[in-house]
Amino acid sequence: MYSTSDFRRGLKIELEGTPYSIVEFQHVKPGKGGAFVRTKLKNLGTGRVIERTFRSGEKVDKPDLEEKSMQYLYAEGKQYNFMDLESYEQTFLTEDQLGDSKNYLQENITITALFHQGKVIGVEVPMFVELTVAKTDPGVRGDTASGGSKPATMETGAVIQVPLFINEGDKIRIDTRTGEYMERIS
Repeated sequence: MYSTSDFRRGLKIELEGTPYSIVEFQHVKPGKGGAFVRTKLKNLGTGRVIERTFRSGEKVDKPDLEEKSMQYLYAEGKQYNFMDLESYEQTFLTEDQLGDSKNYLQENITITALFHQGKVIGVEVPMFVELTVAKTDPGVRGDTASGGSKPATMETGAVIQVPLFINEGDKIRIDTRTGEYMERIS
């Protein structure tokens, strides 16, 4: 069990059988009455953010969460096949379970899957991935005065804004947290 004094950003707690992650919290001590903690909590299953107030010293449960390293094997329609790296057990995840992470999946990439009571509730891809540009318009010489950008479709289907000098076939590094171009890989 956690007390409100243990609260910090990113802490995972359980309310009414549902796991949440603390997005924001603020200890408030009014002039009259008892202190309390105002929080914003993100539901790890649905991604919805709720606001909740706790009395100072109130206890909350620790969620039964398990993290497993899994390797992406292949996609079959809207199902994505992953293999547990310890037990070699295969698991299918849907597009809904993956969210935006599906845009960064390459064969044999290792991800971290978050399980709650035996069900996958979240997936974390590596912070940076290297993808090949599958399709983009050619950059026009002399169009760089404003440091512009253009859309590029990656090998996984993700569309990312890249600088004008990037061409089809170039390999680039992408920040998966923001979906932004980082650098060209030579």
